[in-house]
Amino acid sequence: MALTAEPAYILHVRPWRETSVLIEALSEQHGRVGLVARGVQGPKKQVLRAALQPFQHVRVDALLRGELARLTAAEAIDAAPRLLGDAALAGFYVNELVLRLVPRGDPFFELYELYGRTRARLDGPHLAWTLRRFERDLLDALGSGFDWSVDADGAPIDPAARYRLDPEQGARRLLSDRGHGERNAAATGRGLLALANDSLPEASDLPGLRHALRSVLTHHLGPRGLKSWEMMAELARVARPDPARGDGA
Repeated sequence: MALTAEPAYILHVRPWRETSVLIEALSEQHGRVGLVARGVQGPKKQVLRAALQPFQHVRVDALLRGELARLTAAEAIDAAPRLLGDAALAGFYVNELVLRLVPRGDPFFELYELYGRTRARLDGPHLAWTLRRFERDLLDALGSGFDWSVDADGAPIDPAARYRLDPEQGARRLLSDRGHGERNAAATGRGLLALANDSLPEASDLPGLRHALRSVLTHHLGPRGLKSWEMMAELARVARPDPARGDGA
C-alpha cells in the first residue's frame, strides 16, 4: 500500500546504517507508522533532512511493506515550534508517550488532531496544564479514560475531597484518615472537575493531578517507565536547594 501526500508529525528520528534514518511518525489516516529514509545524510539532502526532525509537520510519500514503510518523499507543511528548556522536555515527553502507548498501524484519527493541538500549545503559557490535558485526551483516545466528573461508584466528584485514580475504574475518594503522603499524591476533587470541564485549575491543584494521572499511565506503560520521567526527576534533584550549603542554590 502506498501513502501519498499523507500528513504526519515526526515523533522520533535515529540514524540507521551509514546514510539512512529510521523515523517514527504519527500520520492522519494510518496512525503511528515506522519509516525508513534511505540516503538522506548526503550534502544534497539538506532540505529533506530538515523536514525529518521531531515535531515537524510533513506530507510524506511512502510504500508500506511489512512493519516499516520506505519513505520516497517528504515536505514540510509548516515550521516546527522552537522548543527550549521546559517546553523541549515537555515535547520529548509527549512524543515518548505516543511512541510507548500507541501501537503502529492503528488509525486513532483523533490522536492526529490531539497531537497538533498539543504541539501548538507547548511553547505557550500553562505548560503543566497543557500536559495534563494531553494525558487526559490520550487516555480517552485509547479507550482508557474516565468520566472525570464522577467517581468509580458514579457519585459526583466532591471539589473539597481528594481522590486517587484507579487505572481500571476511575476516581476513588480517599478517607480523611489516610496518611499525609498519600493525600499529597492524590488529586483534589476541584482539580478533577477542572479536568472534566477543560478549565484551567488552580495552581495548587496541578501537582495532585500530575501524580494521579501518572499512576494511571504507569499502569498502562508496564514495568518500564519513561526516559523523560527520569530526566525530570534528575533535573528536580539538581535544582533542589542543598540545606548544608545554606545559600538556597
